[in-house]
Amino acid sequence: MDVTNIAQLATTIAETNTRATVALTVQKMAMDAQASSATALLDALPPVTRPNLPGHLGQNIDTTA
Repeated sequence: MDVTNIAQLATTIAETNTRATVALTVQKMAMDAQASSATALLDALPPVTRPNLPGHLGQNIDTTA
């Protein structure tokens, strides 16, 4: 192997590492944006209200039906 090939190989490895780092950073940014959007959507939901049922309702499950 001559010096030119070694230098070219080192440059290729460095470029590949840089591209992988940039791709990972962009992916993390996209995931953070999605998490932020999901949080905003969940915060926009109205609060859940419980129905005003008598105390005896909802205590038993009919397993023979």
